[in-house]
Amino acid sequence: MVKNESRIQEFILEAFPAVQHWGSLFFLVHLLAFLASMVGNMVIITITWADHRLQTPMYVLLSTFSFCECCFITTVIPKLLSIFLSGKQTIPFPACLTQAFFFLFLGAVIFFLMAVMSLDRYLAICKPLHYASIMNLRVCFLLIFLCSSLSFILITCLMLKVSQLLFCGPNVLSHFFCDLGSLIRLSCSDTSSVEMYFFFVTSFVILLSLIVTIIAYSNIVVTILRLPSAKERQKAFSTCSSHLIVLSLMYGSCVFIYLKPKQVNRLDSNKEAALVNTVVTPLLNPVIYTLRNKQVHQALRDMLSGMRLQK
Repeated sequence: MVKNESRIQEFILEAFPAVQHWGSLFFLVHLLAFLASMVGNMVIITITWADHRLQTPMYVLLSTFSFCECCFITTVIPKLLSIFLSGKQTIPFPACLTQAFFFLFLGAVIFFLMAVMSLDRYLAICKPLHYASIMNLRVCFLLIFLCSSLSFILITCLMLKVSQLLFCGPNVLSHFFCDLGSLIRLSCSDTSSVEMYFFFVTSFVILLSLIVTIIAYSNIVVTILRLPSAKERQKAFSTCSSHLIVLSLMYGSCVFIYLKPKQVNRLDSNKEAALVNTVVTPLLNPVIYTLRNKQVHQALRDMLSGMRLQK
């Protein structure tokens, strides 16, 4: 009964106390990054479904990835903006669990999609004659469904275990959102089984997608090096380089956060690494994926031309 009466109803997000006096400046910077990410990813989604030439597995996967990125940053950045602008750092317990669920669920979907996109590139480059028969839109949508379903099952089971924990002590989260690792550490229950399952889920998602990606790109590199023409090799490497940049940013920051050994003061560095995933990577994705893509450039020009003609 005592534990129930003292159960925490809300948490305080510590965010970045060292720069809190620069709140207005950081609000503006993160707002611009948030808007740029949303606009860039929405452009990819719009032109993919507006131009029939881009309704292929590669671009359907890319537009789904962009949609997940939009949802992913929306779970975190608006609250961070309100902290910088108004200094309101409290978040109710149900809202905290909801934010943690969507952050992990969408993050897992994004990682699985990255693996599927790597397989798509592998088939396109290493098995070009069989690509159309293996990777069609039906298979593409099935893979997207499987990525979403597996992520939902894993994260729902995890959050059900977390929701059963008691929180009756400190309520200050050393993060700028409801990071599940930080949240578990505040529980006054025995968290050993939850921590073990949390480590299993994050390790499974990150390592499975990483292994698939490494195998796919290892075969891609071997295939590219066997191409007789230097021009063909350059074109193939150019096609994959953008994907590899995004992969390096995402896997690097997430391995640093979730798979490194426990350290006493690791939470401070985790916040900076988490910013890469929630601010930097979603901002760079639309630029990286479309910068050298002539089909996207042409579709965008056609869409803008059509809008001018309508006026």
